[in-house]
Amino acid sequence: MTRRIDVTGAGGVRLAAWEYGDPPKAEPGILVPAQAGPEDHAGPRPPGGAPGHPDGSTGRSPGVLLLHGLMGRASHWASTARWLSERHRAVALDQRGHGQSAKPPRAAFTREAYVDDAEAALEQLGLAPAVLVGHAMGALTAWQLAAKRPDLVSGLVICDMRASALGAASQREWADWFKAWPLPFATLADVRKWFGEDDPWVERPNPARGAFYAEVMQESPDGWRPVFDPEQMLRSRETWVYDAHWEELAQVRCPALVVRGLDGELGRAEAQEMVRVLPRGEYAEVADAGHLVHYDQPEAWRAAIEPFLDAVLTP
Repeated sequence: MTRRIDVTGAGGVRLAAWEYGDPPKAEPGILVPAQAGPEDHAGPRPPGGAPGHPDGSTGRSPGVLLLHGLMGRASHWASTARWLSERHRAVALDQRGHGQSAKPPRAAFTREAYVDDAEAALEQLGLAPAVLVGHAMGALTAWQLAAKRPDLVSGLVICDMRASALGAASQREWADWFKAWPLPFATLADVRKWFGEDDPWVERPNPARGAFYAEVMQESPDGWRPVFDPEQMLRSRETWVYDAHWEELAQVRCPALVVRGLDGELGRAEAQEMVRVLPRGEYAEVADAGHLVHYDQPEAWRAAIEPFLDAVLTP
């Protein structure tokens, strides 16, 4: 079962959090509303904490907060969250501008805003101290929060995110890439084919990549378009690509696992240097996986991170 809980992020931005597994019992006399999954078009939900608990506490043990990457959404974590929920509390967050979270035109898309949103989610959901599992941009948010609020974070999984600056050329490439999208797509099959085969960034056919992007499309009157605003994605990205993030990485005091796909964006040398910089860093890699490690190879991804999570989450 998946249920939605609304969270109030920085600046009052409404965020959608998705809890996997059986919901907590409501207090006597309090109605817990039915909740929809990330793929559903859910109606409004109570702001703030979990239903039945004004302070956000659900009476359950600390767990895991999953943070997707740029252009991602909480549902990309469904496979991971489901096996996690068998033993732990697992919540995936649609970050601002993504999924079913709000996309205010004038909202801040700064590093501080993303980090503050994750902090608010941990506190309002009663998850802390939690393990943060982040992919790409979500991993950067996770380690920046771990550095800022070590009391809220008991462990960290960093999936395919570089600590080095990417530079202006990278940002220009992304802007050009967005312009190359043949929007609108006539069908979801066209989405899968373009992102899995025809996209100039694809070196060889990758059905998992096509499926990944199909999840972030929604039907509009003229065809299929992304659920996010590409300009907001570029604004989000430009707040980290020009800077390196080694200093914050060194401030992470909890156990941390750096995971890379062998064909991903994080090279082995940089990943191992990140492990060295982390005071309690560990390393894992997943064969036959690209940047979308958890989506490309879900079983190998589980094998890579489960021992680490069990060690951190077991009292």
